[in-house]
Amino acid sequence: MEPNRTALPFREFSHRVSLIFMLTLAAALLLLGRAETYVFDQARQVVTDLAAPLLEIASRPVAATRRIIERTDEYAYVFDENERLRAENARLLEWKEEALRLQAKVARYEALLNVQVDQSIEYVSGRVVSDSGGPFIDTVLVNVGSDKGARSGLAVIDSDGFIGRIVSTGPRASRVLLLTDLNSRIPVVVEPAQYKAILAGDNTSWPRLEYLAAQSAVSAGDRVVTSGDGGLIPAGLPVGLVIQTNSGELRVQTFSDRGRLDFVRVLQYEFPSDVKLQDPPSMLRDSAPEGGAGAAAPESGGQSAAVE
Repeated sequence: MEPNRTALPFREFSHRVSLIFMLTLAAALLLLGRAETYVFDQARQVVTDLAAPLLEIASRPVAATRRIIERTDEYAYVFDENERLRAENARLLEWKEEALRLQAKVARYEALLNVQVDQSIEYVSGRVVSDSGGPFIDTVLVNVGSDKGARSGLAVIDSDGFIGRIVSTGPRASRVLLLTDLNSRIPVVVEPAQYKAILAGDNTSWPRLEYLAAQSAVSAGDRVVTSGDGGLIPAGLPVGLVIQTNSGELRVQTFSDRGRLDFVRVLQYEFPSDVKLQDPPSMLRDSAPEGGAGAAAPESGGQSAAVE
């Protein structure tokens, strides 16, 4: 019991001394802070200056980690965006190829329509699909058959002019005999003098002009078109230009080129051969004698029947 009683006064004394010291220090700091504020500001600045490098060094790993995380997110976004752009680019390339193909097709159709043809003539558009074998040497196949109205004898043109005529048909395709074939014979007219002739193929690139009038003055560069004689081929279809060989023979450089045949038109041309039967003028009917009318009736009826 005695040691505890001895330690109790000492403990109370130490508490009192500590309290007095803290109060004195607080009062001193309060008075010093009010009297010399710039001292604390300067000390604070010194502490800040000393701590700034340490804080900067300590913040570098944090900043580096933050940048790595941001870069990782950016790389992930760029990768996804790159994949999306690649897929979109592939789709655009497909559309580009389709657009170029359609553009070329439209251009060929427009060129095909530039050939002047009588608007009353109907036509069917098709495409050259083959030029393989057959009974003729220089022919091509087009994908226009009898199901679309094609038949033997119809004229065929391309974007440059007349190329030939159909010689055989099937349900879905027809064979076209070109102007250069040995069996081709087409009535033509040499402009501007309108000399008639026959364009005869001989399996070369330049068919001959035959049966020209002896007094005809045809020269190189004259334009050749179809004449329409015979009623199978429309008149006025462009064929080519006259050229003259070294031997003086007249041939034709055709506008159409066999190596560039693509889209064609099959002209559904019908020669206007129907003529309506006309009655005699009323003046002649009224002036006929009464007696002779009955006698002439059988003869008149016979003529009418013959005309029909």
